Amino acid sequence: MVEQVMKSQAYQEALRHLAAGHERFVEETIRLTEIPAPFFQEEERGKAYLEMLREAGLEDCEMDAEGNVMGLRRGLGNGQLVVVAAHLDTVFPPGTDLKVRREGTRLYAPGIGDDTRSLAMNLAFLRAMDAAGIRTKHDILFVGNVGEEGLGDLRGIRFLFTKGRYAGRIAAFISVEGPMGMGTIVSGATGSLRYRLTFRGPGGHSFMDFGLVSPSFALAEAMAGLSRMEVPKQPRTTFSASVLGGGTSVNSIPNEVWLEVDLRSDSAEELARIDRAFKEIVEQAVEGENAARSTAKGPVTVEWKKIGDRPAGAIDTGSELVAHAMAAAKALGFAPKTVASSTDASIPISLGIPGIALSAGAGAGAHSLDEWVDVEPNQSLHDMQLAFATLLKTAGMEA
Repeated sequence: MVEQVMKSQAYQEALRHLAAGHERFVEETIRLTEIPAPFFQEEERGKAYLEMLREAGLEDCEMDAEGNVMGLRRGLGNGQLVVVAAHLDTVFPPGTDLKVRREGTRLYAPGIGDDTRSLAMNLAFLRAMDAAGIRTKHDILFVGNVGEEGLGDLRGIRFLFTKGRYAGRIAAFISVEGPMGMGTIVSGATGSLRYRLTFRGPGGHSFMDFGLVSPSFALAEAMAGLSRMEVPKQPRTTFSASVLGGGTSVNSIPNEVWLEVDLRSDSAEELARIDRAFKEIVEQAVEGENAARSTAKGPVTVEWKKIGDRPAGAIDTGSELVAHAMAAAKALGFAPKTVASSTDASIPISLGIPGIALSAGAGAGAHSLDEWVDVEPNQSLHDMQLAFATLLKTAGMEA
């Protein structure tokens, strides 16, 4: 039982070391936050974190071919492999001011909660385990992964599970994430398909060539069709025409316009259904434009480019991993609930491997310039136990 682990002498000793190391945890959170790490540009932060993993005494520390950094804490032998991860990347582009501002117990900076604090927290877990002499049955792989945000498309964890040196060996996965509400357990994967559609046509003068087909009309019809698409409330399913552009001047029929679309669902089947439906909408929009106006100088065409593909699915809410997290949440006074979201846990979930994401603690403003976390010592120590206790029980610590 998780409660027995949390009441054990070794666990209580680990908590004392977590409390004693609080300022170091805060300092490392600040240090990592101020190293830029836009998705696809995480290398500098990754190198810094890799050195921290080495200094913490992990074995087999490395940066893999995708840019993930990791190190192994060996168990007692003949056990399985458990991964605890936090992502290195943020949504903020190069040049963003990442200087951390401290106001009381709050730290303000872009990316500090999603997910930099979790990187430092996992290091704190590791040091507390070593200081308290905690041994686990299973090996634990500590990972700082790339590519969780935006167009990163979960590439880091996807590589870890499918191509990395530990592929096929991972038995359970815990992602320590940004603020999601304490007691929230992400045990489902919200899938998404993202496309960039480029509509092309002959173009021309808006007055002299009036009557020729226009890719902008086809794009507009596709957007309108998408807006009318019916989706269920459960499983939660959504769509968005998110970014668009193109054309050359106000007095020209454009020869090229483009649109980026996001389709999401908690159900793989529903995601596939709306994907098919949207493709039919676009096909009809193009055919309709070519039928409505002149194609004497050429028709309207559309090019599809997939720019994101995140799997949907769920693990059994009665699984041991979820049960450990639920029990830890209850022991800490939280009201646990399971939800679906798009996190690094989506990859193991889609592969049938137990995977969850848990919140690291209090904070708000994720993906905004005013992002903040609260590092008040007592509350931080309380909140971080959700991930810590779940990790220790999953890794086979005996009370």
